[in-house]
Amino acid sequence: MYRQSITRAVRPALRSSLQSRAAFSTSIRAMAGGDTGAPRTGGVATGDAFTKREKANEDYAIRLREKEKLLELRKKIAEQREHLDKLSEHIEEMAKEQGGEQK
Repeated sequence: MYRQSITRAVRPALRSSLQSRAAFSTSIRAMAGGDTGAPRTGGVATGDAFTKREKANEDYAIRLREKEKLLELRKKIAEQREHLDKLSEHIEEMAKEQGGEQK
């Protein structure tokens, strides 16, 4: 009789704890491998949408930096051409003053 009274007293507590466990166990979020952008096994980094978007952003940033570098190089080349033209004009003037060219 003592045993029966203990089990009757404990059963409601067990039921409530089992129900709360069931609620928590069904609300656990299951994630597949690579869903957060982590590399997948197999050597191929196909990835999910986040990985693809991140790669696209990185590629775009790299293209912008390369474009800026090319513009700077073109500007430097133009400046060097101007400098070379001035030097060649100066050489021609010096040659004329010395009488190297007579027309």
